[in-house]
Amino acid sequence: MEDRGWDNNKKGRIYVPEGELRGEVIWLHHDTPVGEHRERWKTTELVTRNYWWLGVTKEVGKYVDGCDACQRYKNRNKAPVGKLMPNAIPEKPWSHILANFIIKLPLAQGYNAILVVCDRFSKMTHFIASTEKTLAEDLAKLF
Repeated sequence: MEDRGWDNNKKGRIYVPEGELRGEVIWLHHDTPVGEHRERWKTTELVTRNYWWLGVTKEVGKYVDGCDACQRYKNRNKAPVGKLMPNAIPEKPWSHILANFIIKLPLAQGYNAILVVCDRFSKMTHFIASTEKTLAEDLAKLF
């Protein structure tokens, strides 16, 4: 069987222990001028020609997907989204509302979050004391 590098055949390849060295190996095959910011499959193929560790494919994929330069200069194969459309203007109060949580507040009387409900028509707001662990059922009761 031919050794293509990404199968389970470890013969002749160097094991890379867990740590910073794995990132450096991926960096050398992806970020350097020689690496040329190749696609995920190509970078994986190059790394696995000479190195191996458990989860190498997943780790290389995660690295390439998070590469800033690749994301910035990647060719997109989808059509542009188009023009933004404004939201409809509400015709009466409380027909269109916004709701959001403010969390990570200091504990006060057993509450550490605030539910903010805002009417888009009148801009009137209600601030409701809550906790970060509010479930959907509790949110419906607060609302």
